[in-house]
Amino acid sequence: MPSPLASAVSRLNQVLLGKEHQIRLALACIVARGHLLLEDLPGMGKTTLAEALARCFGLEFRRVHFTSDLLPADLTGLNVLDPAIGQFRFQAGPLFAQVLLADEINRASPRTQSALLEAMASGRVSVDGTSHPLPQPFVVIASQNGLEQSGTYPLPESQLDRFLMRLSLGFPSRQAEAAMLAGQQAPLNSLAGCLSPTQLLEAQAAAAQLPAAEPLIAYLLDLLAASRSAAANQAPLSPRAGLALLAAARAWAYLEGASYVTPAHVQAVFASVAEHRLDGGQASTSRGQLSATLLEQVDGIR
Repeated sequence: MPSPLASAVSRLNQVLLGKEHQIRLALACIVARGHLLLEDLPGMGKTTLAEALARCFGLEFRRVHFTSDLLPADLTGLNVLDPAIGQFRFQAGPLFAQVLLADEINRASPRTQSALLEAMASGRVSVDGTSHPLPQPFVVIASQNGLEQSGTYPLPESQLDRFLMRLSLGFPSRQAEAAMLAGQQAPLNSLAGCLSPTQLLEAQAAAAQLPAAEPLIAYLLDLLAASRSAAANQAPLSPRAGLALLAAARAWAYLEGASYVTPAHVQAVFASVAEHRLDGGQASTSRGQLSATLLEQVDGIR
């Protein structure tokens, strides 16, 4: 059965050439109601991917370049005096977009990172004791430089855990790069009218309802247990990580047009969901090996 989002995958593939697998993972992340962390070199297409996803679903898009002097109020907004009425009114910040690109997130101070964490965790922002709900759907797509670069602050584990997936786009293939140089890449405005926010909300609801049988749950539990064993050489996966893995597997199954979740769907998303939790954000040291080792340890045939 073809996926209802097959047209979105096809249109996005024309904008980001040679990146179908990463596009499908990013779509799965959004369908699973998750937030996405992109870690790669400059110029690899991180910003293009974020804006393309927003345009594809007709979502409001804002980009904030995180710097060391960025304050929490620069994100959340603040109360300002309205002279016309002589009262304070809330002026919303860029966090109130439906898709926020937090560019170079690890250059911001821990205090500003914490303000973003609250929004990602609760879908709300508190300013001067008043809580303001964020729009739905709400997605944070963050990019970061490697920690070996100067002027960066490592993301705390609590914030890393709020990102459903971490992706790296990598270099394009020779064929894809040749097509880019030949001008065969579709512009971002070609994605207008691809899908609507309502269709995204419907996809999120449908994916969350896909059944996961007891053998599938047992497979997930075995993966979590393997990460927590005394012989494991990495950080253990938390119960929240287990919920994230199931949600991502359901979203991947939905994109595949499947009617239920299988171990193959779990395996397809496992590295993207688990690796940044296993390596504590040190992607340069693990290079995806921790999640691969866990998958080898646990029998996926059920």
